[in-house]
Amino acid sequence: MNATACYHCGLPVPAGSNHSVNIGGSERPMCCPGCEAVAGAIVSGGLDNFYRYRDGNSERPEDSIAQTAQEPDRWAVYDLPEVQRQFVCDLGEGQRVAALLIGGISCAACVWLIEKHLGRCEGVDKVAVNASTQRAQICFDPARVNPSQLFAELECIGYRPAPATAANSESMIQREQRSALRRLGVAGLGTMQVMMFAVALYFGASSGIEADLERYLRWVSLLVATPVVLYSARPFFAAALRSLRARHLSMDVPVSLAIGLAYAASFYATVFETGEVYFESISMFTFFLLLGRTIEMRARHRAGLASGGLAQLLPLTAAKIEGTEIQNVPVAALVVGDRILLKPGDTIAADGEVIDGESGVDESLLSGESALQQKAVGSSVYAGSVNGDSTLKVRVTAAGQATRLSAIERLVERAQLQKPRQVALADRVAGYFVGLVLLAAIAAFLAWWQIDSGRAFWVALSVLVVTCPCALSLATPAALASATLRLQQMGLLVAGGNLLETLPRIGRVVFDKTGTLTRGEPRILQIVVLRDGWSAQRVQDVAAALESQTNHPLARAFSAWRGNLSASEIKVYTGCGIEGSVDGERLRLGRADFAAQLAAQSAPEIPSSEGQWLLLADSLGPVAWIALGDRLRESAQAAVAQLEAGGLEVELLSGDQSAEVARLADAAGIARFRAGASPEQKLAHLQQLQQSGERVLMVGDGLNDVPVLSGADASVAMMSAADLAQSRADAILLNGDLRVLPQAIELARRSRRIVSQNLAWALGYNALALPLAVCGLVPPWAAAIGMSLSSLVVVLNALRLSRFRVAASPTGEKSPAGQVSTGRESWS
Repeated sequence: MNATACYHCGLPVPAGSNHSVNIGGSERPMCCPGCEAVAGAIVSGGLDNFYRYRDGNSERPEDSIAQTAQEPDRWAVYDLPEVQRQFVCDLGEGQRVAALLIGGISCAACVWLIEKHLGRCEGVDKVAVNASTQRAQICFDPARVNPSQLFAELECIGYRPAPATAANSESMIQREQRSALRRLGVAGLGTMQVMMFAVALYFGASSGIEADLERYLRWVSLLVATPVVLYSARPFFAAALRSLRARHLSMDVPVSLAIGLAYAASFYATVFETGEVYFESISMFTFFLLLGRTIEMRARHRAGLASGGLAQLLPLTAAKIEGTEIQNVPVAALVVGDRILLKPGDTIAADGEVIDGESGVDESLLSGESALQQKAVGSSVYAGSVNGDSTLKVRVTAAGQATRLSAIERLVERAQLQKPRQVALADRVAGYFVGLVLLAAIAAFLAWWQIDSGRAFWVALSVLVVTCPCALSLATPAALASATLRLQQMGLLVAGGNLLETLPRIGRVVFDKTGTLTRGEPRILQIVVLRDGWSAQRVQDVAAALESQTNHPLARAFSAWRGNLSASEIKVYTGCGIEGSVDGERLRLGRADFAAQLAAQSAPEIPSSEGQWLLLADSLGPVAWIALGDRLRESAQAAVAQLEAGGLEVELLSGDQSAEVARLADAAGIARFRAGASPEQKLAHLQQLQQSGERVLMVGDGLNDVPVLSGADASVAMMSAADLAQSRADAILLNGDLRVLPQAIELARRSRRIVSQNLAWALGYNALALPLAVCGLVPPWAAAIGMSLSSLVVVLNALRLSRFRVAASPTGEKSPAGQVSTGRESWS
């Protein structure tokens, strides 16, 4: 590095400057206090290896960085709860996650520096940085570190942190697109200009041209092509350097070699007036490559590969009701309990409950269901939905990061951070493929040097260019991204990166009952009081108090009596029931054996009438039987028929101990079922199936389903499921339509076929193009076109999955006939 250049940012050091930092045992000059402060923070943290591995100079920090230590309140605004709702998520158990956009990231060394520096901060548990999207997920303990400290630490080492809000994310995508268009524009203009000079040189070579004019045209071509190479082609060189530093061969390595070597040879020929110049081939090659990548980038954005954020669909303001007045307030200022007014066509800004009015609401963003959902007083509405035909008044029940829309967005981000096994394998194969290409180019050069030394360089250049490991790397992720987007539109949110790889191999689907096969809207069918002094009303009030703090689907049966009594010391026993104190009396509600244990008694005989029976008991013994009933989902029978018609086995595995399980299994057309299975027994049954060679898809929604959701080969949780169940599932069924499941399996099978087609195309193209290039039949400009078209074919073929359609049975009848067993089977 030049002694007069700043070691951190590369800018000239002003005369008389005495700013410097000892790095690697030497005093390194700095141009300003900001660079000195940043470099000093990096070195003092023991992270000076950053300067060994970075690809180029770092950005010059803002002048305010040197003053950060004297301005402790600079980032204090991000400690306000109202502001944190935009980018901080509470994980519970004293843990929070901050989603940040970090400006100034230029290479893998920046990711290493950020993760190492923040990882050493007290209270920071985990840091994950994505260099391509410039996003960071920081898990921290709010009792030990504040978000303002995280921002200050990032600024201290020279980066520009900002909350990862929808507006900031959209701005980053727009900057990426503008940058790509600018580079494409420079390459296009340069190509057109240099082609005109090339035509004159070609015709002049055949008909005679004065030496001075030829020299002039060559120098002008050099001047026009230089911005194309240094500006438009810069991303190729930067990516190649990053991959080499990471000891990984990407497709940018041969591309950069081709551009760099061709430019160097033409530059030499121009300066020393010997040999041929190929500035037009360099410019055209760069232009076609950038054109292909720009189209590919837009396709990626369309397929949902860019992290734009679903929350960008929310409005900026909401009409808040203050007494008799309506005030427009920022959406970020809404809190639980606020009342908002929704006019026809308004986008709902927060989750809430309708307190006045009736209207149809478009929830297609969340559920994939295009039909308007009718809402009345007491109905729930969700952020991101659009009010239809009438005015509604809504009381806010969740805002900011607590909304269902934000939960969906976090699940999407979680899925995007996971790299499917097929993608990782393709990346490794592409790396070896690039190595083979480099060897092939060297061999072609040596062979042609013996045949025709004048063509040896350009044949080797064509070999470097025409091959396309990019298509090989894109074959799988492009198809998976397109299929993931289509599944979300259908109402199935993919939260696990390997779901689409696993679904085609599934042979058995196992359903839970309550809230999964049923609507999760149970109602009280009957109450049988077993003790004098108790009434049916008191039984309902006590049960409602015990269930008031749970989100199990059965708890909804008692919602009408909530608030009449209060319970304390509530404890949930997964798969068994609930225990708590009401008016100082200890009670249990749940399975008969569980509830009766409180009085050390045996369970009484369950009434024979229809329903799912729960026992309420205290320390003296049983108090009352409560029979609950739930309706089968309208889509359950059709879904089971379609799954079985597709060659899959279907089972019902429930923790309930009642004849209700058999009744619902019969109604859904499921021949194999089991009742009274504890979470441990469910998991044991799943493992038994897997040991026999079965691939199992588990569908559930309760806390008792968490072990089997985690252990299944693939798992789907209902949108109404407990948060823990959703976090363990590979996908979330947003709209409750079970017919999406057979459609998803069919889409996964088609996705596998598309991946196979893409891989076959990529391998076939390279197998054909490489020998042609080695034989000298493909000029460099044609090689650039071929490589770009190869990538585009892969992407466009993958986008066919976004138009996937499956005809669902409108009647729910089982078809084709004869493929569904009519026998009944229960096992223990």
